[in-house]
Amino acid sequence: MAITISKLKYVLISFALFSCQKQQECNPKDFKTGKFEFTQETNGKKEITTFERTDKLQIETYKGRTDTASVRWVNDYEFILQKLHPRNMAERKAISMRILTTKDKTYTFEYSFVGEAKKQIGTVTKIN
Repeated sequence: MAITISKLKYVLISFALFSCQKQQECNPKDFKTGKFEFTQETNGKKEITTFERTDKLQIETYKGRTDTASVRWVNDYEFILQKLHPRNMAERKAISMRILTTKDKTYTFEYSFVGEAKKQIGTVTKIN
């Protein structure tokens, strides 16, 4: 059973077109800096965290409390947050963040403490 060159071209072009259609938009560089909002539900209550990220810092406000963390980008999709002034042992743990997808002014990410396998998912909206 021989495949002709024209059939092979057709198969390759079809594969390329269909594989591209399934890829989700992802422009992580658009979210490296700016002002953001993270909304989550805890015990049935909607809670909002706002933060501003520069190349090196993230300043976050949650329930009236402001914290600052250093930001170290591993690549365009991943960065590590480390609180600058931890108040307890739990806050000393660095957090690994990985941008999974982007769409318009939002990005979906997964996060966990560095070295831990359990990951959580969240969505952030850029507000400026």
